[in-house]
Amino acid sequence: MNPQAKLIFTISLLLGTTITISSNHWVMAWAGLEINTLAILPMISKSHHPRAIEAATKYFLTQATASALVLFSSMTNAWYTGQWDITQLTHPTSCLILTSAIAMKLGLVPFHFWFPEVLQGSPLITGLLLSTMMKFPPITLLFMTSPSLNSTLLTCMALLSTALGGWMGLNQTQIRKILAFSSISHLGWMAIIITYNPKLTLLNFYLYALMTATVFLALNSIKASKLSTLMTTWTKIPPLSATLLLALLSLAGLPPLTGFLPKWLIIQELTKQNMAVAATTISLLSLLSL
Repeated sequence: MNPQAKLIFTISLLLGTTITISSNHWVMAWAGLEINTLAILPMISKSHHPRAIEAATKYFLTQATASALVLFSSMTNAWYTGQWDITQLTHPTSCLILTSAIAMKLGLVPFHFWFPEVLQGSPLITGLLLSTMMKFPPITLLFMTSPSLNSTLLTCMALLSTALGGWMGLNQTQIRKILAFSSISHLGWMAIIITYNPKLTLLNFYLYALMTATVFLALNSIKASKLSTLMTTWTKIPPLSATLLLALLSLAGLPPLTGFLPKWLIIQELTKQNMAVAATTISLLSLLSL
């Protein structure tokens, strides 16, 4: 890709993310999400491979639908309440539509179908952006609207995401697909706690982004995209392979590694909220991905 074009797309990505996370008006937040989507599309399809083009098309259609739903929910809310403020989302129907729209943007079950396919068709660095930076604006919107969201719907989506993320990742040989299902599983942990303690969701997201960045950058150095390639890397670069192993175990949430900390805090918070059954279920389901 042309360096000037790459620079423009990178600046647009940063701009779109910044606009969404710093806006207080729904239309501004929507505009930021749209800029983000349009900036990442050329990065997904830059190899001109049929699989990359397919991934870009799937990504565009899903994100365009989700953005339209975000705009529709905010317009419905403005129609009933006269407010365009993001924190004033009070109409129940608007809350339900927004939750569905953001679940679609993030790739929560039952709107997860696009994410593994798109990640598999993208280069590793673009995959890293899709797993971390592109998830940040929708999570920020969830964070800002968290007091008015429907906790039952989010809990159901979260438990399904954790179950499906662990279960579908079991029979994969492609590393990017395994990481995509790992991301769906982590989003489940973030979604279950957002209405009770939004700051824990952000902590979980930051640590997830850090560990995923480690894994993707290590894989990019090794040039590995299949599990069979990964098995032979130990002889070539032992230190990097050891780091990658630890990062993967941390991502799976194995104590005493860093990835266990947010899960521990979330289980603690759920128990305080008298949701011991949900806490037990999500803990057992996350053993699948481990």
